[in-house]
Amino acid sequence: MSSPEEWTHPGPGAPPATGAAPTAEQVIAGLRATDEGGADLVQLLTPEGERVQHPDFDIDVTAEELRGLYRDMVLVRRVDREANALQRKGQLGIWVPLLGQEAAQIGSGRALRPTDMAFPSYREHGVAWCRGIKPTDLLGIFRGTDHGTWDPVEHRFHPYTIVIGNQVLNAAGYAMGQKFDGAVGDADGEATICYFGDGATSQGDVHEGFVWAAVYDAPLVFFCQNNQWAISEPTERQSRLPLYQRARGYGFPGIRVDGNDVLATLAVTRWALEECRQGNGPVLIEAFTYRMDAHTTSDDPSRYRLSDELELWKLKDPIERVKVHLVKQQWADQGFFDSIEEEAERVAVELRDYCVNLPDPPAGRIFSEVYAEGNPVLEAQRDEFLAYHAGFAGGDH
Repeated sequence: MSSPEEWTHPGPGAPPATGAAPTAEQVIAGLRATDEGGADLVQLLTPEGERVQHPDFDIDVTAEELRGLYRDMVLVRRVDREANALQRKGQLGIWVPLLGQEAAQIGSGRALRPTDMAFPSYREHGVAWCRGIKPTDLLGIFRGTDHGTWDPVEHRFHPYTIVIGNQVLNAAGYAMGQKFDGAVGDADGEATICYFGDGATSQGDVHEGFVWAAVYDAPLVFFCQNNQWAISEPTERQSRLPLYQRARGYGFPGIRVDGNDVLATLAVTRWALEECRQGNGPVLIEAFTYRMDAHTTSDDPSRYRLSDELELWKLKDPIERVKVHLVKQQWADQGFFDSIEEEAERVAVELRDYCVNLPDPPAGRIFSEVYAEGNPVLEAQRDEFLAYHAGFAGGDH
C-alpha cells in the first residue's frame, strides 16, 4: 500500500507525483492520513454530536444561539441545492456549490462584527447570508446579468472574486488601510477576513498577500476552506505540510479547525478576529472540511475521487451533528425542525421564482457600469455596439 509520503517523495526509479494521476491506492492513503485533521485540529462538537472541551478555544453557546446556527446552515444548504437545480434546468450558466461547507461559512460569518470587512471568493454563499445579503442577490452573477447587486460598503462584504486568489491581495490592501487609519489597537477595532480554498494556496497572489499582511501587521484573518480537492487535485499534491503550518514561514499564527464543526469555527474565528482588532494580526485559519459536491456544475468529481471518500465524509455532516446535539440536550423538538424545513422550502420557492423571472439587462449597461465617468473611446464603442445590436430588433436572427 502506498502512503502520502511515498507519493510526495517517491523512491529511486519511481515516477514523481506530478508525473501521473493518483491511483486509487494513493487516494485512499491520502484520505486515511488526513480525514481526521491531525492532533492539532480544534473541535468542540464531534460528528456524533458530543460536546467536547478545548483548553484554548472554548465558548459558551445558549440553546437559542445554537438553534440559530442550525437554522442558518439548513437555509443556506437549501438555497445551494435549489440554485444547483436551477443551473441544471438552464436557468443559471453555472453554480458553485457549498454543500458540506456550511459550518465553516456560518461559523466564521457569525463571528464577524458589523464593522468588519469580508472578502469572498465565489463560494461564500453562507457568509453572504450572514452579512445580510439576500440569496436572490447572488443569482445575477451566475446567470450572467450582473456582478452582484449588493452595496459592499453597506454590507461590509466585497463582490465575489472569480480569479483564484486575487481577493487576498485586495483584502491585504484593505486591512493595511485599516491599520494606517488607526482603526485597530483596542476592543473597538476593525478587522478583515478573506476567504479562499486550498487550491488558491498554490497561487502567487495568496503568498504576496501573506507577505504584505505580515510586514504591516495588518488586521487580516486568512480563512482557508480546505475542502480537500483543488478542483481535481488532492491537498497532499499541493503541499508537503498541512496548510495551516505555512503561516510559520511568514511569522504569524496558523490554526487548523474542524470546518464541519460550527461551534469550533465560531470560536476560533472570534479569537482570530479579536487578535487582529487588537493589532496582533494577521492570522491564518485552515478550516478542515470537505466539498460534498462538484467544484462547480461544470465539474464531474467522479472522474478523480472515490465514492468511498464521499461516504466517509457524509458521517461528518456539519448539520447533522448540530441536530443530534440539540436533540440530546433537549434544546429542540420535532416541531422546531419541521418549522425550519418549512422555512427552507419557502426560501427555495422565492429563489426559484426570482431566478426564472429575472429580466435581461439592457445592452448598454456593459458600458455604463465600467467607469465612474465616461470617456470618448468608450462612448464610441458603445454607440457602435448599440447600432449593431439595433439592427437585429424584430428580426429572426
